[in-house]
Amino acid sequence: MAPKVNIIIYSLYHHIYTLAKSVEAGLKEAGVEVKILQVAETLPEDLLKNVLHAPERPDVPIATIADLEEADGVIFGLPTRFGQVIDRFRLSFDFTFYR
Repeated sequence: MAPKVNIIIYSLYHHIYTLAKSVEAGLKEAGVEVKILQVAETLPEDLLKNVLHAPERPDVPIATIADLEEADGVIFGLPTRFGQVIDRFRLSFDFTFYR
């Protein structure tokens, strides 16, 4: 049975998503079963479109606790700000353990 790896990302401008697709391709080539998932967006839609001019989010499912539990391995893809994990990812990750 092939190992399962979930790649969980946050990608406002699709840069991290592009990297995740490359990682996915390499893992699949090695015979690994891979899923790309994303954390839920916490920013208001009008801010995303009108201020940040963010493109539409990739058509990728939202990660759940079950996605963490079912995988043999998890890879996180996220941007940083001044060396820190961005709030939108940290909030999703922290909230996972309070359920």
